[in-house]
Amino acid sequence: MNVVTMRLGGEIMAIPTDCLREILEPVPVTRVPRAGAFSNSLINVRGAVVPLADLRVAFAMGIEPATMDTRMVVLDVPIGGESITVAIIADKVHDVSHFDPAGIEDLPAVGHAWPPDFIRGIGKWQNDFVILPDLETVFSQAVQNHAPAASLSDKET
Repeated sequence: MNVVTMRLGGEIMAIPTDCLREILEPVPVTRVPRAGAFSNSLINVRGAVVPLADLRVAFAMGIEPATMDTRMVVLDVPIGGESITVAIIADKVHDVSHFDPAGIEDLPAVGHAWPPDFIRGIGKWQNDFVILPDLETVFSQAVQNHAPAASLSDKET
């Protein structure tokens, strides 16, 4: 499995390259009023409106200010049987690496602070542990948590 490795909140994460669309230097961000902390902004990616999410929120990591290494990683993530284009913030993008799926282990029951449903596994990269997030679960849960309430006209029928 080929992955792009990136630093996020002091941790190394690996995202499969099959969902990677592109890596951008930071672009202007438009805030969305009353949006949750996980995805509260939109960016323009080659003329398309793309939601910008911060995985640090989902993984309960501290938010760090942007640096010269900060990047926006544009992904196509499967959500509910569809591929949805989203962007995530990365503190630093390292490189594309090959992971042997046999070397990926399950998340241990103790010794971590991450939501277990959000982790596909743990691997090794350059003598560091690497988190393989389950992006489909992370984004599906975000969609469920922010589903619009039934409108007044729906309640009246």
